[in-house]
Amino acid sequence: MAAVALLPLCSCHFPRFTFGPPYQKQLPRVNPTRPRLAIPASSMASLDGDPIREWILSEGRASKIVRIAPVGGGCVNEANRYVTDIGSFFVKTNRDIGPSMFEAEAIGLDTMYATNTVRVPKSYKVGSLPRRGSYIIMEFIEFGSSTGQAELGRQLAEMHKKGNSNNGFGFMVDNTIGSTPQQNPWTQDWITFYSEYRIGYQLKLAQQQYRDNDLYEKGQKLLQNLPFLFKDLEVKPCLLHGDLWSGNIAADKERHPVILDPASYYGHNEAEFGMSWCAGFSSAFYNAYFEVMPKQPGFEQRRDLYKLYHYLNHYNMFGSGYRSSCTSIFDSYVHLLQV
Repeated sequence: MAAVALLPLCSCHFPRFTFGPPYQKQLPRVNPTRPRLAIPASSMASLDGDPIREWILSEGRASKIVRIAPVGGGCVNEANRYVTDIGSFFVKTNRDIGPSMFEAEAIGLDTMYATNTVRVPKSYKVGSLPRRGSYIIMEFIEFGSSTGQAELGRQLAEMHKKGNSNNGFGFMVDNTIGSTPQQNPWTQDWITFYSEYRIGYQLKLAQQQYRDNDLYEKGQKLLQNLPFLFKDLEVKPCLLHGDLWSGNIAADKERHPVILDPASYYGHNEAEFGMSWCAGFSSAFYNAYFEVMPKQPGFEQRRDLYKLYHYLNHYNMFGSGYRSSCTSIFDSYVHLLQV
């Protein structure tokens, strides 16, 4: 398939950990033009009326918030660690949107958590901020190092195997992939779902935003011939994390995998590898994964198809630096499918 350029991600898309023993944890990033200092216990009185504080001190069962410390790693939301007398909570806030984005994230986390496979943070509370914006309160997980990727591959495959849907492909709610809306209507056919709500949707965004008719036309040719890549293949809906790159993968203090910040839906299990170009998955990861979920015929031919969705999304979010990766994949499929 096509050789695509591995372009640097935007400044906010940096890995929390790098793979291979051991993981290397990056220090929190703090904007020097906007210092965010830990809030000491003596300042807690000024937070009266704060729904985050109110939940932690009531349903969260803490009697005292000791301090609030910023946590780096994202560009869409602000993140803080609330340290209390009974432990810590992880809180994300966004001053520009209502709670729907965090509600969708919580549903994704809860659905993955229910499979009892790979570890994900527990979600506790989603709500609106007093003036504008929203928040989500989650379990705070202390990160540690990892022995490698085989356990992640095996647990991810177990999640895909256990997390299935009787409603077809899609999800209970729409959510976001990065900052882009991700539509998840229930659809019985995978090719229809992936064509309309993944590749087709991103192509429409690119056409509207950049007037990129050439890319749009290349994409339509691929979509018209997509069934060729799934010939004689039965695709079953599996629960996906949906945005599995190195920044959304960590390990807890017991050295077990943790996956974060989902864009979940039920889809073809191979679509989970769409962000592999910046996930660093090794042969140990894939070998362990395929022991649980055997590789399907035509897997290699479809790998770039699932990368394409994320390249298109990066093109729409971050600009022309990702266009060549998209066109390279389209051209390779035009050649493969002889269209």
